[in-house]
Amino acid sequence: MKRFAVQDHELVPEHILLTPEEAQQVLMQYGVEARHLPKIHVTDPVAKEIGAKVGDIIKIKRKSPTAKESIFYRLVID
Repeated sequence: MKRFAVQDHELVPEHILLTPEEAQQVLMQYGVEARHLPKIHVTDPVAKEIGAKVGDIIKIKRKSPTAKESIFYRLVID
């Protein structure tokens, strides 16, 4: 049976796992600590698919009718 890739669905925005260096840069850019970011569970289907671990930061790119693209960040939690 063929496995379904969650990220291939048209309604699922692009999720990108940040490197530790990229994550630090984002936190410095916005002047926040990781614990202040919105959360995403490690059991989330996309988080599992991209291999996210607790403590990682995920960048989410959503299409926006007004801004063309909106970027959000999520901290992976247990």
